[in-house]
Amino acid sequence: MKLLRLYILYRLYFALGLVVAGVLSHLYADVILAWILYILAFVSVLLHYMIGTMRLVKDAVEAGNVDLATTYIQKIKRPNWLIKPVRSAYYMLQSTMSMATNDLSTAEDNIRKSLKTKSTLAGDMEGTNLMQLGFIQMRQGKIKEGRANLLAAIQAGIPDKESLAGVYLQLCSIEMQRQQFKVGKAYFKKAKALNPKSKEIVEQIKLLEKSISRLPG
Repeated sequence: MKLLRLYILYRLYFALGLVVAGVLSHLYADVILAWILYILAFVSVLLHYMIGTMRLVKDAVEAGNVDLATTYIQKIKRPNWLIKPVRSAYYMLQSTMSMATNDLSTAEDNIRKSLKTKSTLAGDMEGTNLMQLGFIQMRQGKIKEGRANLLAAIQAGIPDKESLAGVYLQLCSIEMQRQQFKVGKAYFKKAKALNPKSKEIVEQIKLLEKSISRLPG
């Protein structure tokens, strides 16, 4: 893993070394070996600009190390050169990190860029993007827009039940505020039926369950 990390971080230097080795091989050794080295150098340059450091960013995010993830993602200088699925993930992670620092306008801008990057190569991320946009708008106080995007996220498809349960609970709260108690209860039942396991979602269900049974409708 350490060697992979070093390769990802220093691909261009690695490519330069391969070119130098290829030239030397071309001049003093085997021409076929030289072309192999040239091809490897070309592939390394392509990987640098088309994938960047996103593998390291993903690993850092999964480890909960936001500072390290930020360091790695800042090494990507030309995000528009990334291939579409990687570009979409890049903007989504940028949005997530902006949310963590409560920079909601930047978070919204980046998630919209992710939405514009249409790609199904690594799975359709539209539902996840719409969900994140909806949550951002809820935190901004844009209730109407947030509700619309959360509903659109459900329709587009949310891949994991924990996230889907969170969306249903958010919609439940919105409908309760609108005094649409019957609709709110329906969303609550849908969230509970998913049997989510994450601590945050379970706590939200417990808090709502204490009061929702007393509501009319």
